[in-house]
Order: sequence, then structure tokens, then C-alpha cells
Amino acid sequence: MVTVIALATALLLTGTPTASPAASSAFSPGVSFAEPGVGPAAVQHRDRPVARTESGLVRGARADGVDRFLALPYAAPPVGDLRWRAPQPAPAWTGVRAADAWGNRCPAAASGNGPRSETEDCLYLNVFRPEGARPGQRLPVLFWIHGGGLLNGSANQHDGTLIAQLEDVVVVSVNYRLGVLGYLAHPALTAEAGQSGNYGLLDQQAALRWVRRNIAAFGGDPRQVTIDGESAGGFSVCAHLTAPGSAGLYVRGIIQSGSCVSRPVDEGERTGGGIAVAHGCPDPAAAAACLRALPVGRLVDGPQYTSFTHGVPALPESPDAAVRAGRFQRVPLMIGSTRDEGRTFMQGNRGWTREQYEEWVRTLFADRAAAVLARYPWPDTSDQFTSAYLTGAIVTDSGLFAGIGGCPTLRFVQDLSAHTTVYGYRFDHRTGPGLSPQPAGYVWGAGHAAELAYLWPSFDNGIPIAPTFDAGERRLARDMVHYWGAFTRTGHPYAKSSARWPAFGGSLLSLRAAGRSTPVPVGTMAAEHNCDLWQNG
Repeated sequence: MVTVIALATALLLTGTPTASPAASSAFSPGVSFAEPGVGPAAVQHRDRPVARTESGLVRGARADGVDRFLALPYAAPPVGDLRWRAPQPAPAWTGVRAADAWGNRCPAAASGNGPRSETEDCLYLNVFRPEGARPGQRLPVLFWIHGGGLLNGSANQHDGTLIAQLEDVVVVSVNYRLGVLGYLAHPALTAEAGQSGNYGLLDQQAALRWVRRNIAAFGGDPRQVTIDGESAGGFSVCAHLTAPGSAGLYVRGIIQSGSCVSRPVDEGERTGGGIAVAHGCPDPAAAAACLRALPVGRLVDGPQYTSFTHGVPALPESPDAAVRAGRFQRVPLMIGSTRDEGRTFMQGNRGWTREQYEEWVRTLFADRAAAVLARYPWPDTSDQFTSAYLTGAIVTDSGLFAGIGGCPTLRFVQDLSAHTTVYGYRFDHRTGPGLSPQPAGYVWGAGHAAELAYLWPSFDNGIPIAPTFDAGERRLARDMVHYWGAFTRTGHPYAKSSARWPAFGGSLLSLRAAGRSTPVPVGTMAAEHNCDLWQNG
């Protein structure tokens, strides 16, 4: 990973692949010295920085101008009786804990977002700081929440080196419980704690409180935290805007390809009851103990629950209703999506006939099908990808999947701008690398998660993406890192020699390669997404 970051940095800064001496020596011994105030037990090497947390000392690694502290426990492992409970404090340790390797991924089935994991001991976060950052220096903090549909993914997909290096900020990335282990609501669990569900959200809050208490020791400012998330991470940021337990833990927010979806508690508990029955735990009085006794692998392979639950103390009301009514933490926000969100989800629909496509539309939209087909007609000339592109466009524009992208995002930006400062964007580079290897001949477009490769050049779904960038894409990546970094530092996205990004007043920034980013009127984008059909139909 370090070598990929070194190469990515060279590509973004110079446009020429170069070897990095720092990368080759990151884990080799250097000249040792004693850190003042730490004591002889914490003698460290020049490339192995030491920091003090509330639980004990940690030793990270230094390379590419950045200190990395990986797999720092922010809560106790949620195992045994702690499964489906609010996170508890992390245990302390003596000596110096190694923090130079990624921690366990939270339990999830194998997917395009990573390998299978059955390890419940997974509540870790990672800290990336500019080399030489001093305790108490008060650098702004970017707190990253990974995506994956609240079902999979991990913080170790996103290395914060580049943003920390170029923007002089501290980057924190966090694991949180996923799937049925992270979000199960059930009456038996509610009876124990007064609420159930939202365990992954409570994990994120625990990590934010850890940052509040500990980040100054890494040179960060605990009162200048920006929360940022993509997809499920974006859902999470919206939930934090309205969650009482998140108030005061951040001062800015970024929602990338997210929305404010949740489910009411009665619906969640009914679903959870069905999950318990499916696992052989039908007795409400014994369900909690029965479920906790199950092997984690059975839970990973069984029915899942992947939604926030509202109507409980953690989320008293629907985040969507709350933010649109102005009942949220009114911090400055960046909100946006990609031009072709649905194309990522619909590439499996390739190879359909015209008849199959039209039946799909009629099944989904019933009496509106004729209007939808008039806007998204089968072309005179088609190929094996036509059905994927058409269904992808419909999913994008309508926000059919969880309100992500297209018209729902445009409305979201407009609605929230009535209550706080919002910087809206759309990622419009449509010819870059995709989220994962794509079928030969398939043009990915600006699909869901396409922007991640530009902010996190080592974005790891099995392939290092940044080295494939051309000169225009390297410029786009550099601009985006600067915009995100400036927003984290000041609350105003800014990139020198690039397009001015105004707060929303009728336009969103269209992010394009080769320095061609430009503000575009919301009306123009609405026409491109057929919003008159989706908003008025």
C-alpha cells in the first residue's frame, strides 16, 4: 500500500511515475532516540513515530511525509455478551502497541468491497498525520466513513496519506459494525437497552468521541472535525446531522452519493423478529441470548438488515424528514453525486432484449411506464450493453436505489441550502477507471463510487487505480484533493488555479478532468436527469 501511495503521489504532483525512497525504507530501522516525556520503554526509530492515547502508547510508521497509526482500538471488541450492545470503552495496555498494520475488517460476506470476514474484534480506526505534526498543533481533522451499503466495506480500503500530505490535515478512517450485526432491531434487544438497531452508528459516535479525547495527541484539533462519507458513509453523515449523540462532535459535513434513508422502529423490529425466527430463535423472551450464541459465520450468511432505525433515542425521527424541515446540526455541508450512479448497479443487466427491458420498466412503474419509455426509448441501433445503460440511466435519474444521485440529490442540495451553507457538486468525468474491472467494451461512465479513486488514489478494491490516470485525470484528482482539503480547513472548498466553487445559489460544480470543472445551473442538470418526469410524475 505504501508503494502505491508513493507512486500515486508522484503521479498527481509531477505526472511521472517515480520510485519513492521513503516507501522502500518505511519499515526499516532508523536512528533511535527517546521521545521526551514518554520514557525509555517508548524509545522509537525515526521512521516509527510514537503517540500516547488514553489507552496506552502506540507506535506507527512514517513514509511519504506522513505518519500512519493503524488499527487503534476505539472501543472494546463487541463479542459475547457485547454483541448488539452499545460500544464499550477500549481496554488499556502496557508498553507500546504496534500500530503499523491494518486491523481486522468487520464481519461481512465476500463481495466486490472486500474478502469475507468473521472477526467481530474489528472496532478500530486509523490516523494519518503530516510528518512532524506535534501534539497540540491543532490541525483540522477529516473523519472518513466508508461505504458498502451498511453491509460490507472497510476503512482499510482508503489510505489517507495523500490528503494528509498535500492538505496539512489529519485524516481518520473508521471501521463500524455492518449488516445484521450492526443494525438488527428486535424487541428483545429493545427490552434490554431501551432501543435496538443503529449499532454501527453508535460505533461511529464512539469513534468521534475518541477523536474528541485523543486527536490532540496526534496534532489534530478536536474542535475542527469534518465528517465525510460516501454511499453508506453518506447515509451515516446524514444520520449524524440529526442524531442527538453526535451533536457537537463535528463542525462540517460532506455527503458523497448518499441520502437520508432509514426505517421506523416498528418496521425494523418486525424484520428483526423474522430474522430471529429464520435463525431458530423464535421465543421473544430467549431471542437475545439465542442470537448471541450463534456462530458469527451463520449471521454473516443469513438474512441481513442494513438500515438505520428511527423512532428510538439514537435517532428520534427520520433523518430525511428532519433535515428537510431544518431540524439538524446546521453546519456547512458539501453534497453531491456522480453523473451515472446507476450504471454501477445495472451493469449486470447487459444482454437484454428490447422486450425484456420494456417489461422491466412496466413491472417497476406500472401506469407510468409509457412516460418512462418515452424518455428512455430503446434505440434503433443497440448492442449487449444497451439495456445496462438504459436501466442505469433510469436508476440514476429517479434515485430508485436509496435516493442516491440524479434528481433526489439535486432536491437534497436545494432543500438543505434553505437552512445552512451547502456546496453542491456532480462528478462528471465519464471516461475514467471504474469501481472494479468492467466487461470488455463496457463504458463505465461516472458510476457510483467513481470519484473515490480521485480522492483516495490507493482506493483498494483489488486494483491500484491512480497509476492508470492520464494527465487530465491527474489534474482532476489534484483539484478534488485541494477542494476537500480546503473545506476541511476552512469550510470553503478552494483549489488554486481551478474553478471557483460558490455556495449553492442555483448552480452546482461540475467536476471534470483537465481543469475543465465549472459551475452548472441546477436547471441544466435537472433537464439532463429528466427531473420533470421524476418529480412531477
